[in-house]
Amino acid sequence: MQAIPPFHLAIPVTSLAHARAFYGELLGCSEGRSDDHWIDWDFYGHQLVTHLVKAMPSVPDTNVVDEKHVPVPHFGVVLPWKEWHSLADTLDNVGTDFVIAPYIRFKGQPGEQATMFLHDPSGNALEFKAFRDLSNLFSH
Repeated sequence: MQAIPPFHLAIPVTSLAHARAFYGELLGCSEGRSDDHWIDWDFYGHQLVTHLVKAMPSVPDTNVVDEKHVPVPHFGVVLPWKEWHSLADTLDNVGTDFVIAPYIRFKGQPGEQATMFLHDPSGNALEFKAFRDLSNLFSH
């Protein structure tokens, strides 16, 4: 795959201290610029900005995929296979309450992928996934 430009995503959070603990300490994202009301993060090479809000928007809906309730909206990143497993272990070891626990979809098939869903402390839904063969990212 060719190199892609980094995306920029701004999300609401109800606590910058909780955002620092989750994105900075737990996920290991480097903190960039910040202010009293926002923090820039290097989210796996992409620019994620957590903006402080008084209250979160309404609770997201879900879509059923593989008989699991996937939160919509959600965002995340496709990691290398070993890095995904390392992150899944780290999250499991700290007692993460997964929305959808780590599992492998399409096992043994060309689109085999690992996926997991969780919420950040403010309720934003994230998905982390990995493909055994990244060239299958857009296969059908």
